[in-house]
Amino acid sequence: MMRMTVLASGSKGNSTIVASSRTKILVDAGFSCKELLRRMEIVREDPGEIDAVLITHEHQDHVQGVAVLARRLGIPVYFTEATHRAWIRWMMPNKRMTYAQWLARRREDLARREQVRVAEASAFAADRTEDALESRSADAKQLEPAGASVTVSNLDEFVESERLPLNEHRLPLNDEHTGAHDDDENVCSKDADPCALPGIEYFAAGCEFSIGDIAVTPFTIPHDAADPVGFVFEVEGIRMGMATDLGYMPPNVKMALRRCDVLMLESNHDLEMLRDGPYPWSVKQRVMSRVGHLSNDAAADFLEKNYDGFASYVVLAHLSECNNLPELARVMAERALRDRMSLLANKLILAEQKAPLESICF
Repeated sequence: MMRMTVLASGSKGNSTIVASSRTKILVDAGFSCKELLRRMEIVREDPGEIDAVLITHEHQDHVQGVAVLARRLGIPVYFTEATHRAWIRWMMPNKRMTYAQWLARRREDLARREQVRVAEASAFAADRTEDALESRSADAKQLEPAGASVTVSNLDEFVESERLPLNEHRLPLNDEHTGAHDDDENVCSKDADPCALPGIEYFAAGCEFSIGDIAVTPFTIPHDAADPVGFVFEVEGIRMGMATDLGYMPPNVKMALRRCDVLMLESNHDLEMLRDGPYPWSVKQRVMSRVGHLSNDAAADFLEKNYDGFASYVVLAHLSECNNLPELARVMAERALRDRMSLLANKLILAEQKAPLESICF
């Protein structure tokens, strides 16, 4: 079984859940922790079951809530190394700190926490051992004849059995997942490192890796970020591909998206609406550039000429609210797919910014 649930897609925030029967991954976290949890609740996705967060690139609409959410759920975050560095710079724009300095600081913090943890555990074990010795000594005095000595064998095993589990990374969620703890400011103190994460895992574009039973293949996409990627997820032969935030469709992306059962593809803007729209000309040039965003025309061109027709679902994503209309994106895609509609039936779906989509299941 495999499932894709688009929580949101657009210039104000992006996040998607990809899940198998045993593993659940959140791809991007472009809203506050509170909003992400609210959207998960709408589609009945349990945030406590999420195993990891994957980040496509460091732009705000993809990473807004990643630090708070990861700390809340106690889960690792997967970046490329360049994206992680860029994210740190974005998180601390007013602090003169290089990545090497931040890394050294994090190592010092982790070493300090480990020392405190070991000291607390040792003190706790010593207290419990002393209490246990006194208790057993008192019991032995009642059971044994006067003058009999008391010994405690296997002291190490006793201490280990009496030791309480150490604190987990996970923080408690309230019943509705929207309590006071959801505010970013309340999750960590003002002096805490805003970039602190329970775990950091690096991956590289073109190198497959696994999270649980989900195989993940990241591929490079052309976008104005440090090291942006798209993903293909695969479980038991079922493939789900995601390619958004890219200025054009290079050969490697076309190849990566072949044989996908679900294809999530950017259809960001209508060229005429963008040219006539309110954006400054510099922003319009960026969006239309080869490291910008895929237009309706470019998405339709791919679907008509290079798409293999394999997918049961095509999801049009990252639609601009200012420079596009859902009807325009749909019409362009339907025209491109007119020779393949016998394969797709009515399974062309538009992802939304304001509300999550129903899960796509296999």
